[in-house]
Amino acid sequence: MAGENWTFWFNMTNLALGMITVLAVLVVMGAVGWDVIAAWLRKPQVNNFDIEAVKADLRSMWQNEPHTLAVPEFGLTMADGGEKIAPAKSKKKSPRK
Repeated sequence: MAGENWTFWFNMTNLALGMITVLAVLVVMGAVGWDVIAAWLRKPQVNNFDIEAVKADLRSMWQNEPHTLAVPEFGLTMADGGEKIAPAKSKKKSPRK
């Protein structure tokens, strides 16, 4: 190595990186905690919201058209990118001899 004190600088680099990591974790924890506390303090006051109607609408949509999504700009799109194809009738295969 270039100098006798390379382990000192290696340890100082590790210490600096460790402090940066701890600082980053604290910043993220602080931001998440701030958001949770803010959401807890200002709970939404919902009086006319019927969750059962929303659940029923979602169930009917998912049961009738499971692969479609209504997008106003594009119309009705499908998750697989194609048009709905009716399932083929299965044919019984005879074993080969």
